[in-house]
Amino acid sequence: METAQDGAVIEVSDLRMRYGPFEAVRGIDLLVHRGEVFAFLGPNGAGKTTTVEILEGYRRRSGGEVRVLGVDPARADASWRARIGVVLQESEPEHDLTVAECLRLYAGYYPAPRPVAETLELVGLADRADSTATRLSGGQRRRLDVALALVGDPELLFLDEPTTGFDPSARRASWDMISGLRSLGVTVFLTTHYMDEAEHLADRVAVLSEGRIVAEGTPANLAGREHAAAEIHFSLPSPVTEHDLPPEVQQAVVERFGAQLLLRAPVPLKVLGPLVHWAEERDLDLADLEVRRPSLEDVYLALTEEHHGAVS
Repeated sequence: METAQDGAVIEVSDLRMRYGPFEAVRGIDLLVHRGEVFAFLGPNGAGKTTTVEILEGYRRRSGGEVRVLGVDPARADASWRARIGVVLQESEPEHDLTVAECLRLYAGYYPAPRPVAETLELVGLADRADSTATRLSGGQRRRLDVALALVGDPELLFLDEPTTGFDPSARRASWDMISGLRSLGVTVFLTTHYMDEAEHLADRVAVLSEGRIVAEGTPANLAGREHAAAEIHFSLPSPVTEHDLPPEVQQAVVERFGAQLLLRAPVPLKVLGPLVHWAEERDLDLADLEVRRPSLEDVYLALTEEHHGAVS
């Protein structure tokens, strides 16, 4: 197995967790590299929280080998804990303290903290330093959560559902902040239910279902996504019928919704070329023509549905 000195921040082999007769985690392997954003995906009840709590040192495993920053979390000491940061899904700021005071309080828990002013700049809260923490907006409160996790200058940051409940603008701003952590060399272990978030942020993803990892890879190639057939949607202009289409296009049709057609093509250009040429020759407008590969969400749903109940 690759060691931490070789660039692996998290190393997991055959991890298992049992609660009485129920096995929540069923022998998973993980390798997370230094400096990457790694997304850990899975439906509720898949074993994500249990796995993350084991990695953070808050839960003892039933079996398997785990090393985080070169140390077994089950036997880690305070010096190891100072090297990680944790952002929980829900938290409550310190009452009556300003943002800067909150950070100074938390900085005092670490042997070599990051400067408070620098941390506030990193998360975009420099202009809110003197604001009472409880008066921040939801998005600003989440930024404060990240700041509190970063003020100890961690090597590894656990982010649990960092943008749950955010509006689209706040989510995008948080994504920019998280992406910026790469420049610090911080490794990020991210759990999220938003597939667009994982696709935007993650270098690699792993999908957990029924306590087992069922797929792992980059967002672009997870479960062969890059080779999956493309879907082509368009509406036939009146009075054209499906039988007027070129043979290459007719053969690719898989579904019909009135005038709308759905085509599926492993090599889209072999269908799009004849279709566009045919439309141009007849001066027809295919205004709603759309071509798409399966999204990460499509792949995720297919994986989790396929494996749901497949293990006993």
